[in-house]
Amino acid sequence: MSSMQHSPLSSSSRLRLIIFRENHVFRTRNSYSTKSAMAPPILSLALPSETGRVLSIQSHTVQGYVGNKSAVFPLQLLGYDVDPINSVQFSNHTGYPTFKGQVLNGQQLWELIEGLGANNLLYYTHLLTGYIGSVSFLNTVLEVVNKLRSINPKLTYVCDPVMGDEGKLYVPPELVSVYREKVVPVASMLTPNQFEAEQLTGFRIASETDGRDACKILHAAGPPKVVITSININGNLLLIGSHQKGKGQSPEQFKIVIPKIPSYFTGTGDLMTALLLGWSNKYPNSLDSAAELAVSSLQAVLQRTLNDYLSAGYDPQSSNLEIRLIQSQDGIRNPDVKFKAEKYN
Repeated sequence: MSSMQHSPLSSSSRLRLIIFRENHVFRTRNSYSTKSAMAPPILSLALPSETGRVLSIQSHTVQGYVGNKSAVFPLQLLGYDVDPINSVQFSNHTGYPTFKGQVLNGQQLWELIEGLGANNLLYYTHLLTGYIGSVSFLNTVLEVVNKLRSINPKLTYVCDPVMGDEGKLYVPPELVSVYREKVVPVASMLTPNQFEAEQLTGFRIASETDGRDACKILHAAGPPKVVITSININGNLLLIGSHQKGKGQSPEQFKIVIPKIPSYFTGTGDLMTALLLGWSNKYPNSLDSAAELAVSSLQAVLQRTLNDYLSAGYDPQSSNLEIRLIQSQDGIRNPDVKFKAEKYN
């Protein structure tokens, strides 16, 4: 009885069912193959945004906002399509007592580029790079620049030459010469801090005039736009920007006085460079306007971060502070410009 209850179909019925199932599978596979051959277009290529498509090669942390975590979201808020490649993937930033994770090497980076290229996905308007920890990876980044420019000769390369701060290198010393000799000449915009600008120029910056001269040295090496994002002069914190609109022309230069906040934040350099990319593309002939917007956005994020730590009963002067990026999105998208540029004569 048991056998009869579980086999109600006759032999001929079972045969017809098997044939139906095989035909159904065959038709499904055929329809899948047809769909694969007619894959939908990549809309960021077919219908590009008015702002652009950015490839961002930076670090990544699971928790917190540094590297790509600090750069991608603001650029998306400003209307950009952003494709991130994570040069490292760590559990958290290295200011914590411990961290775990993986480091991408140059060969692995190139494999990702080859994968994009094999599917005709390598058209970008902008390349953004931040912290890079080895010479081999930086050399591969240079190959990426060449590859992207072979597809779009007008590619804008925004480089934050992350090497150190306050007199200390935190990358291998041999990276400095690679940046100076190979990266600076191919960059469209450089965003070093004071120490990094000194490393790239071999020129000590002790005054505003020194900062302006350092920008001119960097222009002569390649990039038409240079923003030294933080310079300490006589207890004052400044940003100095410089835009050389044509080879041989005197650059238009300006400064923005930045308020000193007695706290240490993580991810602010990565955020600043992303904001400079975002706003300078919207104001291509007015780097000072772009810098005003970028500085005002950054200060809004820092102020929100400070206020939230204070609300939580935490002393914001005692440790590395994780920026409140998501909570500050209104100040990123529509900043209230409170910090104005002063043009040099």
